Amino acid sequence: MNPQQTDIHRPEILAPAGNRASFLAAVAARADAIYCGLKLFSARMQAKNFTMEEFAALVHLAHEQGIKVFVTINAMLKSDDLLQAGKMLDQLQRLATPDALIVQDLAMVQLVNQTGFSGEIHLSTLANAGFSAALQVIRQKLAVDRVVLPRELNIDEIKQLAAECPAGLGLEVFVHGALCYAVSGRCYWSSYLGGKSGLRGRCVQPCRRQYSQSNQKNRYFSCQDFSVDVLAKVLLSIPRVGTWKIEGRKKGPHYVYYTASAYRLLRDHGHDAKMKKNALELLARALGRPGTHYNFLPQRPQNPVRLSSQTGSGLLVGRIKGSGQKPYFIAREELLAGDVLRMGYEDEAGHSIKRIGRAVPKGGRLNVSLASKNAPLKGAPVFLIDRREKALVDMISDLEKLLGRIEGSRKFESSFKLQLPTGTTKIGKALDLAVHRQLSGPIPQGGMGLWLSMPSVKNISAKMKAPVWWWLPPVVWPENENEISTRVKMAIKRGARHFVLNAPWQVAFFKNPKDFHLWAGPFCNLANPLAIAVAKSLGFSGVIVSPELGREDYLQLPRHSPLPLGIVIAGSWPLCVARSLAQEVTPNKVFSSPRGEQAWVARYDTDFWIYPNWKMDLNSQKKLLQKAGYKLFVELVEPIPKGVKLKKRKGLWNWDISLK
Repeated sequence: MNPQQTDIHRPEILAPAGNRASFLAAVAARADAIYCGLKLFSARMQAKNFTMEEFAALVHLAHEQGIKVFVTINAMLKSDDLLQAGKMLDQLQRLATPDALIVQDLAMVQLVNQTGFSGEIHLSTLANAGFSAALQVIRQKLAVDRVVLPRELNIDEIKQLAAECPAGLGLEVFVHGALCYAVSGRCYWSSYLGGKSGLRGRCVQPCRRQYSQSNQKNRYFSCQDFSVDVLAKVLLSIPRVGTWKIEGRKKGPHYVYYTASAYRLLRDHGHDAKMKKNALELLARALGRPGTHYNFLPQRPQNPVRLSSQTGSGLLVGRIKGSGQKPYFIAREELLAGDVLRMGYEDEAGHSIKRIGRAVPKGGRLNVSLASKNAPLKGAPVFLIDRREKALVDMISDLEKLLGRIEGSRKFESSFKLQLPTGTTKIGKALDLAVHRQLSGPIPQGGMGLWLSMPSVKNISAKMKAPVWWWLPPVVWPENENEISTRVKMAIKRGARHFVLNAPWQVAFFKNPKDFHLWAGPFCNLANPLAIAVAKSLGFSGVIVSPELGREDYLQLPRHSPLPLGIVIAGSWPLCVARSLAQEVTPNKVFSSPRGEQAWVARYDTDFWIYPNWKMDLNSQKKLLQKAGYKLFVELVEPIPKGVKLKKRKGLWNWDISLK
């Protein structure tokens, strides 16, 4: 490092690893820390991930090299998951001793206490803690050590959060990798269409598919990769940002080595023009998608969806020519023996993956010999998605030898005993609550729900006999934090006492939560009794559980719940909430998937909500749910745009198929 830079803040480079080779590539790149998942409860279940024995050996190797290891247990947990998650924590503590856990489910706070896990707790970006007041709650009430900030934040917002970050709480920001279209923790698209939940690490990426609107077909929700690249130097001026995180646990070792090496150069030698150029060359050849700065610079925001650019993962190296059973392409880049290619997009006919057996020079021809049923379409893009250049293979091989000398972890059968909340709450008379965007007509005797907006608050009289349940938005950004706080204060001044909060940290808007009737809303994604117990400790009076659950999950949850429970029984549930929208997409106008699924985009405040044109409806199961102990039954009433026709479907979501 340049002597003139010794006093500059040096955040840790946090590299991803979804398999053994990628882990060793991160070690070879001299990352400061590595994050990875085990075979269960990871938000990237499509990565290979690690067995406990393999993971323990890798942690030992990393620690010998002075590298920290964080393990992701960042899936939403169902009641049946708690015992197994606790045993996994117990095994981690005894066999692997990782430096930290990355979590989203509030139950993990309780399980850490029950198992005596000694590492740090890092709150995943899936927990959606993206406004200043949230940080105080998270540190003071949950004793969390670090928060991973949302990728949607710009540098001014990051500085604002850093300035108000409480002592003892670290901040981590993403600097590179894939962008989800939806706000993290606020996407139900994959789950709603087939039970494979992104909150459980099983997303099938419906946002990457082609959709059509007004007879125009395109990938309207498929984002480019996020890349701070040369702007990383701005982050160096924020000491509270202690970690630069690289996304990519489904990526190969080439990507991991190149990106980690690039950001180490940008951190340590970003002032040097030659080094900066080297770093950009590494990123350009890291086999990701084209990059965007997204919202990082507020004065020059970039829409992450650029329809003129391909968004297939990997480096574009050609397009299929020829036809029939003799397709080929001309290589735009030199290809090495062992390179892995992907032909076409996953949602298109002819999509396939092929490892090539020989080197191909730039401009050379490569025949693609595949069975006719898998033959790629003419014009289909060819992406280089992984490679094993000799230098990297040799480095990984040397580390494999070191790993081979590490004694494997002993077998350990955990005797962990799960402690669930004792007793159940008294269930009073059931309440039906219809939630509207704005007040229209008289309030029903039992009360009604209203999304918190200033016009609605101003129209409510403190003398109204029936209660209004005020619903806070599922996302609060630094730019509208003060506005939301003002709305809450105005509602309280007008007599409001019932509020539904759609992130646990929104209790920060209430000086004395116990003075109010606060319910955790369905966007809090609470699905087990330990998470509900933490919600109770934060001051909540009840919980509207996650709407993603299946029959058995719903029915067993009240047995150990320390708070009254509610459920979204019917209405329009969003596929996702996002902070951006492609300019080519018209709000309040239907768009369609190739499978005939239809939806529309509505804008509320600064966010974009995507709704399917069919409602969820569990009214046929209401008596069963009432018998199980549910007290509050919520219907979400959404205005339907002109031209959008709702389809009649059962609307059971995951009731019958269960949550994957």
